[in-house]
Amino acid sequence: MVNTGRRERRKLETRRRLDEVALRLFLEHGYDGVTVAQIAEEADISVATLFAHVPDGKEALIFDDGSERLAGIVAAVRNRSPEEPILAALHRFFASRGPYSTDLPPEHAPKRDLIVRTPALREYARRLWHSCEPDLAAALADESGLPPDAPAVRALARFVLEIPDLTGTAPDPAAALGSVFALLESGWPPRS
Repeated sequence: MVNTGRRERRKLETRRRLDEVALRLFLEHGYDGVTVAQIAEEADISVATLFAHVPDGKEALIFDDGSERLAGIVAAVRNRSPEEPILAALHRFFASRGPYSTDLPPEHAPKRDLIVRTPALREYARRLWHSCEPDLAAALADESGLPPDAPAVRALARFVLEIPDLTGTAPDPAAALGSVFALLESGWPPRS
């Protein structure tokens, strides 16, 4: 067990408080109806301190730093069973998340719905997904035996990371997710 110092514990507590306050205010007043200054005041910190914790602005208060999503998508490719195709593993990964999940805990639904209906939050999520591209492409290359700079590897990584943006706001996100993966499966792996 890692013993964190007082300073680190205080940083984590401040960030947790900021996240909770921001989510509550966004749910009460709408994302666009809340300013950074209001979040800072409600959390009893200065605006400068808020930006020290979240330099990306108020969008970042709804998301983690992206490391969880990066680790998850790479693990979906690398840790699948040898019999499971890459695209099936990626489909399974996405199906367990956000708008696609059928077993999302009820307390997470308001946050998910806020993200889905708020363009600025969807765009921030899209940027977080795009930041996964180099690592996903490396995992796809390793698993497929293709070079990491092969156009097919880079295209697949890029397209897979667009799927949440393309399907997350569909009337039936899970069905839209399935249709996109069906399309991909008809063209992957590339023919030599």
